[in-house]
Amino acid sequence: MDGLRNSEYRHIEVGRIAGSLGAEVTGVDLGQDLPDDVLDEIRQALLAHCVIFFRDQRLTPETQLAFARRWGEIHLHPYMAGMDDHPEVLEIVKTPADKTNFGGSWHSDQAFTPRPAMGTILYGKEIPSAGGDTLWTNLYLAYEALSPGMQRMLDGLKGVYRGDNFSSHDGKTRKEFYADKIGMKVVDPGSTQTVSTHPLIRTHPETGRRALFVGGHLHRFEEMTEAESRPLIDFLMQHAARPEFTCRFRWASGSLAFWDNRCTMHFAINDYPAETRVMHRVTVCGDVPF
Repeated sequence: MDGLRNSEYRHIEVGRIAGSLGAEVTGVDLGQDLPDDVLDEIRQALLAHCVIFFRDQRLTPETQLAFARRWGEIHLHPYMAGMDDHPEVLEIVKTPADKTNFGGSWHSDQAFTPRPAMGTILYGKEIPSAGGDTLWTNLYLAYEALSPGMQRMLDGLKGVYRGDNFSSHDGKTRKEFYADKIGMKVVDPGSTQTVSTHPLIRTHPETGRRALFVGGHLHRFEEMTEAESRPLIDFLMQHAARPEFTCRFRWASGSLAFWDNRCTMHFAINDYPAETRVMHRVTVCGDVPF
């Protein structure tokens, strides 16, 4: 494992994988019913590094859900159907027949809901021989790198976040965009709220740090048109994805990533056209941004 062991931990070992965010955690079996003191150290690692990774795990949907429930209420995706026997688990599949992948743009999970996701727990089942990595970016650093003048200007802005209008989808709904591109089942969200307004600069409820809250769900700013909002949104998205704010993880079967959506964005790279990738995702509900 790259990086130095952090001596603050008694039950786990934590090694950074990049200067900006990300760490690998060893010495723990997530398939077990973990004691509270071990879970507390995992929480410390998550808060310190924003995204943490575990290798060589052997999880079933049941044990992945059991671990996720230790962190809070499980979120059901309003647009994508979960597994038949475990609707809380989203099986993310890309086959050679699929024209695009799920999650292939910079975003923070469920930003369009009244309570955006606190955390996402993604488990690798079938991994391509090469490719299929995921990128994360640190939105604390993205905010802190802005000029004082820009920070002051953004401080009062609120964003309107929409679940069915990623900027890369050309204004189409998810169902329209994904219709002939992926084999995963897209469902109607029904009465579930999929448009929400949140502060553009949010305060992390546990660390107290401020972060830029942007991503593919950000449609426009409150009291502004989309055309008026787009230039600034484009700048902020490009700024937030600067290489020095990011880390990259190479998956293997049995790897698990756990990230904090309150201070990160992520991007699933689609660079394995002739192979299959299968992941199991569970998302933990968060709180109302402030």
